[in-house]
Amino acid sequence: MSTIALTNATVFDATGAEPVEGATVVVDGELIVDVAAGGAVPASADRVIDCGGRTVMPGLMDAHVHIGAIDVNILEQHRNYQTSHAALKMGRILNRTLMQGYTTVRDAGGCDAGFRQAVEQGDILGPRLLVSNAPLSMTGGHADWRRPTERGNTVECCSQVGMNAIVADGPEEIRKGVRENIRTGADQIKVMASGGAMSPADELDTIQYSPEELRMAVQTAEAAGKYVLAHAYSSAAIRNCVEAGVRSIEHGNLMDEATAALLAEVGTYLVPTLSTYELLHRQGAEHGVAPEPLEKIRMAHEQGLRSLEYAYRAGVRIASGSDLLGPMFVHKHRELSLKAEIMPAAAVLIATTRVNAELFGLADRLGTVEAGKLADLIVVDGRPWEDIAVFASPTAVPVVIKGGDLVKYELS
Repeated sequence: MSTIALTNATVFDATGAEPVEGATVVVDGELIVDVAAGGAVPASADRVIDCGGRTVMPGLMDAHVHIGAIDVNILEQHRNYQTSHAALKMGRILNRTLMQGYTTVRDAGGCDAGFRQAVEQGDILGPRLLVSNAPLSMTGGHADWRRPTERGNTVECCSQVGMNAIVADGPEEIRKGVRENIRTGADQIKVMASGGAMSPADELDTIQYSPEELRMAVQTAEAAGKYVLAHAYSSAAIRNCVEAGVRSIEHGNLMDEATAALLAEVGTYLVPTLSTYELLHRQGAEHGVAPEPLEKIRMAHEQGLRSLEYAYRAGVRIASGSDLLGPMFVHKHRELSLKAEIMPAAAVLIATTRVNAELFGLADRLGTVEAGKLADLIVVDGRPWEDIAVFASPTAVPVVIKGGDLVKYELS
């Protein structure tokens, strides 16, 4: 690996410090070795990149992706693709995600450990990938993709990659499901604790999985050094998750103020995912999403910003995810802009870098621009802590460095 010097940079380091102008960031091998205002370029530098005053900041992170969501209409996609075709589409999504500046993503269900291994071994160029394997759902729950007219496990006869799930009822089935996911390489465990917008047989505000079932998932995961993230919308479902020891609540759109205060008190992370509801509300019908899920999407869309405001005011540890489906993943920038309607832009950037790294248990290696950290860095054409909308430009991120490797360079 080489030594790279990023000069004439404005560094937003995501530690909470003010941005530093005219700085030099030196990368040696896979590590950041120096960050200094007006720092000298080392004689050993193999490559010098003049940032021209642009921003250097940590690589972005997305705490809630579904690489396996290759279509917007995830209720039908498993019936439409050969396994090999679906896998190739997932690989393309990984590559394009990295080119957007996202150097680490946490898949919230459906993506198996083989994709992580393919990235790690260089078979495909993609972000650092944390996988949940198959999410756990109760019968008729949010990841039970069967239509009410269908019997048996229909997914078994369809594509073997994508949005597959484990349907498990009761503590013993959940214990087995968690252990199977860990056996096959999961980094964390995903459970469906409430109804969902895109599932065919439940309502958005229903409670799924009992406190006893959730505790079993958490205990089994923790015994193997893992943690649990939970899909949950309603306050009652969120409270069940918090009391069971779930590490992060995904979505939380129907959360009330008292529940936000509970999250802050306990220290549970919240991963709001606002952009997916906005885009599905606007474009879902043209992608074949049926009227029933679209109505649930409308409800989630209308209440999402209010719940984020409750959480921000209460001091909840707010991370950041997008949950965008299929080709909508190209609009990740919209997630940052929506959060910035409630939070200061700098806080949104920190949620998307440092806080996500803390949630993932990777804060000792990633999430900030500091000497000794892994060199996951992006160059941004603008000052996003002042105007986060700069990410909307297709040329917003001309440089991406992952682990010291220059994987994208489009500076003119």
